[in-house]
Amino acid sequence: MEQDEHQRQMEMELDDLEDFTLLTMSMGGPQKCVAAIRILAYGLPANAVDEYDVRRLVEEGEQRGFPGMLGSTDCMHWTWRNCPSSWKGMFTGRGKSPSMILEAVASRNLWIWHAYFGMPGSCNDINVLNRSSLFDRFMQGTSTPVNFTVNGHSYNMGYYLADGIYPDWPAFMKTVRQPMEMKTRLFTAKQEGARKDIERAFGVLQARWAVIRGPAYPWDRDDVRDMMTACIIMHNMIIEDEGDRATNTIFENPGQHVDLSTGNLGDRHAFVQAHHRLRDRDVHFRLQSDLIVHNWKLHGSRVTSAMDVPHV
Repeated sequence: MEQDEHQRQMEMELDDLEDFTLLTMSMGGPQKCVAAIRILAYGLPANAVDEYDVRRLVEEGEQRGFPGMLGSTDCMHWTWRNCPSSWKGMFTGRGKSPSMILEAVASRNLWIWHAYFGMPGSCNDINVLNRSSLFDRFMQGTSTPVNFTVNGHSYNMGYYLADGIYPDWPAFMKTVRQPMEMKTRLFTAKQEGARKDIERAFGVLQARWAVIRGPAYPWDRDDVRDMMTACIIMHNMIIEDEGDRATNTIFENPGQHVDLSTGNLGDRHAFVQAHHRLRDRDVHFRLQSDLIVHNWKLHGSRVTSAMDVPHV
């Protein structure tokens, strides 16, 4: 019982990390000032100013041929050298050594926007997704709205680029297996190229911090979690320092204030609706089809043969 409680504690979302990075380090000087003033003046919770970051991510996705994209997601294993013998079976998965899993979302500049760490290495990406809080705010009705139009169809949910193991939800945009048509092959190349953002973020994270590149030596799981959290925070600090993030933002129509009286889950009806919206396979495939057409309109005139499709 004590072990299960300890595991649940380790598998919690890195809430402090997400609030710290999203709301302070990710903004330029003017955005930080306006966000702080709004929180002080209106009594808003810190996550009420996420809309500025989301707006910037959506604009970036639009420029890359993926309107509504919020980044790319994947999982990474970190070998745990001193895993207790009684836990090795649970923490050993695809490799020969015990490990813990990091689920993350990254944008083009390699900024890590979401991090969930601590699941045993025997789990796959779907197991991690089912335990993480990546969509908690969406289910609670407190996430920043994302509205966009592709190929004449309107959508009201952002999405992440992901690989084939992820479910066919509107919240994930996957590649097309064995594409045959030229426009489908073009979409596949573009999707796989953009999805490398998360793989590059993992690579840079490991290259910068040798402690992550090698196995984790602590005996205590909390110590391993703290090491990963510290490395991700410092990774984002370096990304901010190296990149030009002082972009001009128009702070008009900031949106409605958060109603704190409704609680976290809201009413049951809204929760059930959000559950079905998140897992709507029809919307997933319609959005994928629209993005294929959208990218073909953007780049198809330069593709006359299979040789012209960019290689990933």
